[in-house]
Amino acid sequence: MIGPALGAMLPAALAVALSPFPLIAIVLILSGAHGRRNGPLFAAGWITGLAIAATLVAVLFGAADDPGSTSSAIADWGRVLAGAAFIVLGARKWWKRPRAGEQAEPPRWMASLDDATAGRALLLGALLSGANPKNLVLTASATASVVEAGAHDVGLAAAVAVYVLLASCTVLGAVGLHLVGGARAASFLEAVRRFMVAHSTVITVIVLLLLGAGVLGDGLSGLGR
Repeated sequence: MIGPALGAMLPAALAVALSPFPLIAIVLILSGAHGRRNGPLFAAGWITGLAIAATLVAVLFGAADDPGSTSSAIADWGRVLAGAAFIVLGARKWWKRPRAGEQAEPPRWMASLDDATAGRALLLGALLSGANPKNLVLTASATASVVEAGAHDVGLAAAVAVYVLLASCTVLGAVGLHLVGGARAASFLEAVRRFMVAHSTVITVIVLLLLGAGVLGDGLSGLGR
């Protein structure tokens, strides 16, 4: 049952990993005065937030592998609503994108990331992963898919662990590269940050529309079972 479970949650894990803002945040933290301390703390908070969210969903939807159960119906209706919301949000974000010559305002939480305290770095990682509405929906959908695929106990724990690691691969990769790569790695990460800032709207819109269509389709398919 692990194979189908992993296949079901892979798109959501990659969508979380490729979100622009966490990558921008971790590069800003790593480039700060305490980057070697705060970077790993941010990554630890990120992993913890995702793990807590996935565990809560697994507990709440533990009976979703029965197509006739209330848990399964709630999960499917949740996917339908979430998928439609993703599509609407993607269209809205594209409509309100900065026009030529305009510059998007960075989120307030990005202020002073380069000199964040250890506690703030840890908390920010947890909030950006586990409390981010988009990540919550993706994590809920992925974990529910794992349960519906029939994974339980050790299999469920293993699938959730793989999901968390895949969804964290870009953050962990940036931290590892910074710790071992020196000046060349710092230059590369800065180039990645600039790219993400310049194209964050396009990346976010594409992710929202593609995932919205996928999540909506999964929900409708589940309701039709």
